[in-house]
Formats: sequence, structure tokens, C-alpha cells
Amino acid sequence: MNREPIAAPAGRFAELIETPGAIGPRDVRHLRGEVFRDGLVSFAEAEAVFALDAAATNRCPEWTVFFVEALTDFIVNQAEPRGYVSLANAQWLIDRVSHDGHLDTVTELELLVKVLDRAQSSPDMLVRFVITEIGRAVLEGEGPLACGRRLAKGAIGEAEVELIRRVLYAFGGEAGIAISRTEAEILFDLNDRSMQADNHPAWGELFVKAIANYLMAAASYQAPPRAVALAREEWLEDDSIDIRGTIIGAFAGLGQMFTQGFFDDVVDAHQQIERAWAERNRRVEAAEAAAAIVGEDEADWLIDRLSRDGIVHDNERALLSFIRRHSPDIHPRLKPWLEKSA
Repeated sequence: MNREPIAAPAGRFAELIETPGAIGPRDVRHLRGEVFRDGLVSFAEAEAVFALDAAATNRCPEWTVFFVEALTDFIVNQAEPRGYVSLANAQWLIDRVSHDGHLDTVTELELLVKVLDRAQSSPDMLVRFVITEIGRAVLEGEGPLACGRRLAKGAIGEAEVELIRRVLYAFGGEAGIAISRTEAEILFDLNDRSMQADNHPAWGELFVKAIANYLMAAASYQAPPRAVALAREEWLEDDSIDIRGTIIGAFAGLGQMFTQGFFDDVVDAHQQIERAWAERNRRVEAAEAAAAIVGEDEADWLIDRLSRDGIVHDNERALLSFIRRHSPDIHPRLKPWLEKSA
């Protein structure tokens, strides 16, 4: 990250604020024109935006949009390595938005989620920080999510579930990487601390699917919901199967179809495409079977998590049931737990 020296709080940008401590729509228009004048958000400008936000006690909705937009552009598109969030840049961002180690505003939370969504890759520490802050609001009734809302302390509501889902989805990015152990640990901690609460049913579903995704995913095959939904588009872009060549080759003689036999060409093309589909499906099925195996390392981790209080609770029982139904090969150490939950 190229850091430039900056003047006292917000430097020249503070002069654009008509009323100190308050940021209105007119101020935002002036700031937007100044910051985006050259199409770039510099380190100094990013620091100035943070300083202005910290100094303001009254902010208009337009400021929230500008704050998230400008800082996301800087951290994702301008700070090196562009398109990615490095460990150092993630720490810089966390340092700027955390106060006494925690978030204070929903705007800061939205910024972090937007960065996760836009970046091609981010460090685990960033998603860990975001989900932990969501958990703090849920379990302790503190933090930006708790402000102005009626949270059932200790219980995970539908809105919080969807926010966690959004963070996990954003962190996966276009690559659709599987749930990591770090994320699985955080989700298990949240579940452990709220298992006696009246959580929304959506939490149980998210917990089971996310933990199962970690346990049953292989590095060679990653298929989150988005990838499944876009399976046909992914197949069309799969370089390992030359579908374009198959189709072009099959119809290469189309201009001479009357002399070579039109219907023969059509039948042959259909058969070649069917064979390509069948081969692709065989490879996918083999990869899915390999990915669904719960090995020794994953089994030991899950047993450790399940045995911490000696009781298999509802969501944990649902997780074991899911594994029993969907995994073709389960490590023997886990089988007594599966029998216990049956």
C-alpha cells in the first residue's frame, strides 16, 4: 500500500464541510467531486474519508453511500495488489473501522461486507472479524447491528442469519471456494453459545450446510450453490471438453450437406454432443464422490466440537444426519456419533 503524508484531520477535505461535525448532501457532492476528480482514490483521500466520518456526529444517507463506495474502490481497486486484499491491507482496514476492537456503525459493517464481495480474494482474518462482530451483536446485544433494533439477546434472528450468509457468500467470491476451517470454527462457536436460545429456523439450515460444506469439500472440487445454479454456463466454458470443436467439427461439412447426407451429419453431431455430456457428467460425479468423503482429520475435528459439552444438540444432530445421508465414505471414528444421533 503506497502511503502518502496527509495533513491534519481530513486536510483540505474538511474545508468542504459547511457545518463542522455534520455532513449533508451538499457536502457529499463536493467531496465526491474532489475525491473522484482524477478517477482514483488515494491513500491520503481514504484516510481523509475515515477522519471525516470519525469527526461527524450527524451524517446524511448520501454520506453512507459515498463512504462505502470510495473506500471499497481504494482498498480493492487502488491499493496493491489490485483486486485482492492483502493481509497488511486487511489489518489496516480493520484498524480504521474498529474502535476498542469493535465496530460502531452499520456503515462500517457494510464497508467490510462490500470489500469481501468485490475482492477476488481476502484473508481469513477479515471474514473472521466480520462474523465475530455479527455474533457480538447477536449474543451480547452490542455493536452496530444492535443499535436501534430489538434483538433477542443470545438468539440468532433471520436478519442476522442472512447477513452471515451474505458474508460467507461474498468471501467465497467468484471462485466459490469451500467453507474454511476458520469459518467453520466461528459458526460452531456461535451455535454453541446460542443453542439454548430461540434461534430462527434459518440458522439451523445455514449451520448444517456450511459445516457439511467444510467437512465434505475437497480442494479439487468446489461446488457452492452459485456454481450449481450456473452449472450449464460453467460447462459451456469448460476448456477440458472441446464442445465448440465438437459442434464445429460435426457441422464442418454443412455447406455440402446435400451431397454428404444432411441427416447423417445431424445424427452424428447429436451423438458426439451426447458423448461429451456423458463424459463430463462422469467426471463431475467422480469428483463429487471424492469430495463427499469425510476423512480422519475432518472426523477428529467434528468429534472434538461435538464432545465439548457431551451433549448432541438439535443442529448438531441435524448435521450428523446430513452427513450420514450424503457422504458415501465416513471415517470409522465418526460412526458411533452417527449411530447416537440416529
